[in-house]
Amino acid sequence: MDLLNLLTYGFFQHAVLAALLMSITCGIIGTYIVSRRMVFISGGITHASFGGVGIGYYLGFPPLAGAAAVAVLAALTTENLTRRKVLRNDSIIAILWSLGMAVGIIFVYLTPGYAPNLMSYLFGSIITVSTTDLWLMLALALVVTAVFILLYRPILYVAFDEQFARIRGIPVMFINYLLIILVALTIVLSIRTAGIILVLSVLTVPQNISNLFTNRFSHIMVGSVVLGFVASLLGLVLSYYLDIPSGACIIFTLVVLYMVARLIKVLIFGR
Repeated sequence: MDLLNLLTYGFFQHAVLAALLMSITCGIIGTYIVSRRMVFISGGITHASFGGVGIGYYLGFPPLAGAAAVAVLAALTTENLTRRKVLRNDSIIAILWSLGMAVGIIFVYLTPGYAPNLMSYLFGSIITVSTTDLWLMLALALVVTAVFILLYRPILYVAFDEQFARIRGIPVMFINYLLIILVALTIVLSIRTAGIILVLSVLTVPQNISNLFTNRFSHIMVGSVVLGFVASLLGLVLSYYLDIPSGACIIFTLVVLYMVARLIKVLIFGR
């Protein structure tokens, strides 16, 4: 089956749209995460969200709704405790990371009947994305894009120098809490495509590839969106023809692109 014929299938069209929308949200939010050096905080939120998946299965409501609620709660808790310096940052992350996974596993195995298949949540399954998932991803992509367009300069100040942002009269706390909520929602809605285990790579690898060739925040965002989409398409096609998990293929493709980009930079720029 050639690629053009593959595009006539509904499930593949859904997967391509999901890849595009995930690339937009992760490309934009991921640039903020990398610039703020919040990668491991995002990892804690990602794994904490698994607790919501388990609770959702146990109580009989959509697992992603549970994951969203827990992810937002974990994000706000992390931000609050970090600001108040109640615990060290790495300790907060470790606690939320392990607690979320533990709660998720406990509730999944307490759920009556057969234990649900968790592979799509842990490792992603972009070809099973539903129409509802796509609408939710579209809504989030529009919100994230609008927030970064309307608040671009304040976000830039907060990302690189909070003290200067406060001097300029920028509502730093509001922006921090708004963006940490968007980080949590981006993570949750990317779980269906990349999976809990691998979603962190989608939020960081394209940004690091872009950062090899530019230091401008806006250019990194645009480059990350494009690279994320290209890698997602290549990974999706590869996973289909080799019959292997799509999430893993997407991440593998991203890492290969990073190594190629690093090699190009060394050969052309000598560093």
